[in-house]
Amino acid sequence: MKTTCIKMAAAALLLGPLAVWATDYPIKDKTVTLIVPFAAGGPTDRVARDLAEAMRKTLGASVVVENAAGGPGGLIGAAKVAKASTDGHTLLVHHIAMGIFPSLVRNLPFKVETDFEYLGMINDVPMTLIGKPQLPANNYKELMVWVNANKGKINLANAGLASASHLCGMLWQASIQVDMTTVPYKGTAPAMTDLIGGQVTFLFVDLASSRPHVQSGRVRALALSAEQKSALAADLPTVAEQANLPGFDLAAWIGVVGPAGMPPAIVNKLSERLAAMLVRKDVAERLVGLGVEAHPSTAAELDAYMKKQLEGWGRKVKDAGIQPE
Repeated sequence: MKTTCIKMAAAALLLGPLAVWATDYPIKDKTVTLIVPFAAGGPTDRVARDLAEAMRKTLGASVVVENAAGGPGGLIGAAKVAKASTDGHTLLVHHIAMGIFPSLVRNLPFKVETDFEYLGMINDVPMTLIGKPQLPANNYKELMVWVNANKGKINLANAGLASASHLCGMLWQASIQVDMTTVPYKGTAPAMTDLIGGQVTFLFVDLASSRPHVQSGRVRALALSAEQKSALAADLPTVAEQANLPGFDLAAWIGVVGPAGMPPAIVNKLSERLAAMLVRKDVAERLVGLGVEAHPSTAAELDAYMKKQLEGWGRKVKDAGIQPE
């Protein structure tokens, strides 16, 4: 009997802190900060600000968005969260770059596999191949005729090293076996500005960012990077079907990440609350308004997805002969 009591007491001591964390999180009068590793106004920032509004209501806490832009693929903001307190009050809203970092960036200041807790996915959206408005092509077939006739004269913009647009553009070049002059920018907005102005020829960008410019006629939408069409752009064909490139499938997902070592009770609470928020009609509709579809997941599902992303992109980048920078 005495031994049983001792074991029960020991178990209570072990579980006690987790129970307190679950009850007390978020800590009263302490702000939850969502770090966005890109400039304000971009696609990840817009999603994070909608998320912050929903989290304020769900968690009953002050939630703010902090932009910590800089470095390839938002590396500076990610590094900041990797070193943050594990109390769950500093979180990262990041995207597909987390799965791309090890393949395209040398000497990372963190380990993607072990320095983060993957809490849940928010959304995913296919990338769109868009072109300057002066392109004399009405479809992908005509586009490829033009591309092959203008080798050596084509500029392919991207939103920066280790961005989804960078990887998608490099894989596209390797797939169609046409070398283009790659022009990196510090974000989607400046790349889009030069595309609209005709200074560059092509850009892969997420569907949400391209949609208003396509609708206004300032750029040409040519194909989606997904293997299957999207309900958000039902009339737009895919690269895979147009170019007979099965497997050409790249979606720009966004998720919530924390520093490694967060108490399991906080991880579980955040994961559950995130998933519950995303199935709410008002939240899902706001995301559709931004041009993305909600894609809730558990922490375990996003963690498993990340492992597949790291393996998959590592293999694709190697097969395409793309060297890290």
